[in-house]
Amino acid sequence: VEFVESGGGAVQPGGSLRLSCTAPGVRLDSYTVAWFRQVPGKEREGIACISSGVGGASYVNSVRGRFSISRDNNKNTVYLQMNSLKSEDTAVYHCQADQDKCVIVINTVFPFWGRGTHVTVSS
Repeated sequence: VEFVESGGGAVQPGGSLRLSCTAPGVRLDSYTVAWFRQVPGKEREGIACISSGVGGASYVNSVRGRFSISRDNNKNTVYLQMNSLKSEDTAVYHCQADQDKCVIVINTVFPFWGRGTHVTVSS
């Protein structure tokens, strides 16, 4: 599956961005979809996840209350709304999809990744 992430950019601390994830040819509404991020020199971490079907969401502590994951099934897109951004949110953001539960997907080491989208939070 080829994932296409977009929406990144450079913002000041406290700012907002909305990232988009789509997968041409794949119905994302049938999958659990997770957002991951990677800072250079550090391991990639799963930060937010939305289940298939009803679409329950889960977040890691570092982003809970600031980030929100959602779906638009008509557009076959999963979004990550990021508010109150901090410098430590600076990273390359990626999405992935699988058919397992969020708690599994968010901790899975996937062999292939899309290009991701860069987020830089700096004053």
